[in-house]
Amino acid sequence: MSFDNKENWIPKTKLGNLVKDGIITDIDEIFEKGLPIMELGVIDALLPNLEEEVMDVNLVQRMHKSGRKVNFRVVVAVGNKEGYVGLGQGKAKEVGPAIRKAVDNAKYNIIKVKRGCGDWGCVCGRHHTVPFKVDGKTGSVKVTLIPAPAGVGLAIGNVGKTIMKLAGIQDLWSQTMGQTQTTVNFANATFEALKNLNKFKSTDKSLKNQLAFS
Repeated sequence: MSFDNKENWIPKTKLGNLVKDGIITDIDEIFEKGLPIMELGVIDALLPNLEEEVMDVNLVQRMHKSGRKVNFRVVVAVGNKEGYVGLGQGKAKEVGPAIRKAVDNAKYNIIKVKRGCGDWGCVCGRHHTVPFKVDGKTGSVKVTLIPAPAGVGLAIGNVGKTIMKLAGIQDLWSQTMGQTQTTVNFANATFEALKNLNKFKSTDKSLKNQLAFS
């Protein structure tokens, strides 16, 4: 549990102090207790190996009384390829600041992804796919994630594939509906599906039994 600026990090919250003092050393403890993460130092300390991927850069315009305002909107995904992933957006007049805002937003939105060996025909026992079929929807886009046996790879569009890789999902089938060419909605629907995995609690054994008789 270390990151470059740890020594210079001055926590501003009780949770931040617990992390810096080494009392909390596992981010799962924070998730299990439902504690709000209100400073980036907590994420940087407990998940120091997050990778970043820019998913989309787009120009957005809006009318203002002083004239037309133009900003860059950036969508970024972060993850450690070991079960943790986040998705965020940022807006700014320049691309660089927009990316930094999006990265920070993605870190605040970090989730733990439930993984398993959910396909009935796969008996490898590794956490390489989603444990069961799950849906996510944003706008007109609906994404369904389906467990796949080892070796299938990621059968999903490039946006979803990037998020899955960062989450540590290696094999997957998927179904999509709606305007999937809209990167923002496709990314958000995929991320929503991963979040929905945490709404169900079940053991790998019981999931296998459910799949076998479905």
